[in-house]
Amino acid sequence: MRQFLRLLKILFTIWRFGLLRIVRDSLKPGLIKVILTALAWITPGSYTRGQSLRLALEALGPIFVKFGQVLSTRRDLLPTDIADELAKLQDQVPPFSEEKSLALVEASLGKKISEVFISFDRTPTASASVAQVHFAVLKGTQKYPEWEGRQVAVKVLRPGILSVIESDLALLKVLAGLVEKLWRDGKRLKPRENVEEFDTYLHDELDLMREASNASQLRRNFEGSKKLMIPEMYWDLCGLNVMVMERMYGIPISKLDQLKAAGIDLKKLAADGVEIFFTQVFQDGFFHADMHPGNIFVSVAPETFGRYIALDFGIVGALSDSDKNYLAQNFLAFFNRNYRRVAELHIESGWVPKETRVEELEGAVRAVCEPYFDRPLKEISLGIVLMRLFQASRRFNVEIQPQLTLLQKTLLNIEGLGRQLDPDMDLWKTAKPVLERWVDQQIGIRGFIDRLKDEAPQWAKLVPTIPRLLATWLENHHEKSENNIQELMLKLLSEQKQTRKLIWGSILFLGGLISGTLFTLTWLG
Repeated sequence: MRQFLRLLKILFTIWRFGLLRIVRDSLKPGLIKVILTALAWITPGSYTRGQSLRLALEALGPIFVKFGQVLSTRRDLLPTDIADELAKLQDQVPPFSEEKSLALVEASLGKKISEVFISFDRTPTASASVAQVHFAVLKGTQKYPEWEGRQVAVKVLRPGILSVIESDLALLKVLAGLVEKLWRDGKRLKPRENVEEFDTYLHDELDLMREASNASQLRRNFEGSKKLMIPEMYWDLCGLNVMVMERMYGIPISKLDQLKAAGIDLKKLAADGVEIFFTQVFQDGFFHADMHPGNIFVSVAPETFGRYIALDFGIVGALSDSDKNYLAQNFLAFFNRNYRRVAELHIESGWVPKETRVEELEGAVRAVCEPYFDRPLKEISLGIVLMRLFQASRRFNVEIQPQLTLLQKTLLNIEGLGRQLDPDMDLWKTAKPVLERWVDQQIGIRGFIDRLKDEAPQWAKLVPTIPRLLATWLENHHEKSENNIQELMLKLLSEQKQTRKLIWGSILFLGGLISGTLFTLTWLG
């Protein structure tokens, strides 16, 4: 009954904010479209389609707001006016009570607040749909006396959020199924797959131990970096519902006036942001995938002046080696205006049917991308480029790849940061050296040496066992069929000359293999 009432509220909200017009215009011809056309005439209010969607999502609650935020980054799927309006969605909800927050912290830690913290700010500094954050000061312990006086941030999961999420996600999946069946481009846009990914992101955010481990991995990847800072996790104080981490101080990336007043070089900051993103993606294959301005600060402390500070690690992305290789080749082909290679990569990856003519796809890619090169970033919208590529690819039956949703979302966030900090920055020139360095590491002499180092321990274990493995194989073979062995020996004896060549060739090959491996191990240290 509760689900049914929630569905009625969704339908009422769709009607109330004029979304019926958008739904009607997107449907395939049929009876439902005729009915919606009639209902649209009596819709109250007068909004643009972007405003209608934003207002409806805000009325439906925090989970729908968060889904709208994710959707706003899919500019390859949405018209610009809708994406711009969805980008205005704010994930700000009233905090839950101090008593509940304190009780959750004490239950997770198994101790009273006063036993763990010198002070604990009961008023949250930030409150969102999934969690809220309090500032505190740690007490030292017998195990960790150095903790005394350390300032920390305590993230507390919103109570009862799981049941709310499960309920709303169930409805989103129903709506995605309807979109797939009724919308003209429904199947190709894969709405159900996108909702499933959103489901995964949300459930990952509900596990604060996972978020802490994500932060720890990013911190390790950028250990010693002069460009990015990640807060330290206090593992003994982290649990599924509560996470305690180092408190970070800085200026929000969106406060340009404050950054300028502090003496931050915005052009360098913009270039560093692009380099950080491409390093995460192509060097580590593990990247912060929620890099909106609310999660990014800039340090003004003398010892870390001008470095980025990343927060909120509930959503991260990971890429396989094949993904990284494919994407790096695609980016480099774009930067070098090698549109034929872009077309070939789409076909090789299976994004388009194998029978697609390379020349036709190359021409379509060129028509979309060529007008945007050699322009400053302020004149380029990567979202528009992606959208036009998507539109141009319709006749080639290109399918949206859900596994790259996070990467596209993060790249668009980086574009927005770059445009905000340095409108004249050339995104292509800034990113190209990072990609070329990565390609050299993968397929150049440096990559060969690195892979040789990785494989050396395996060869060191394998080579000495080859004689034993060969003897074992011969012994097993003899036990299974002595007659076959005798026949084989007679055949070998009758062909002594060929046998001697085979034996000596095998000895020389094995000797060369062992010598080469030992030389390589010695040379590599």
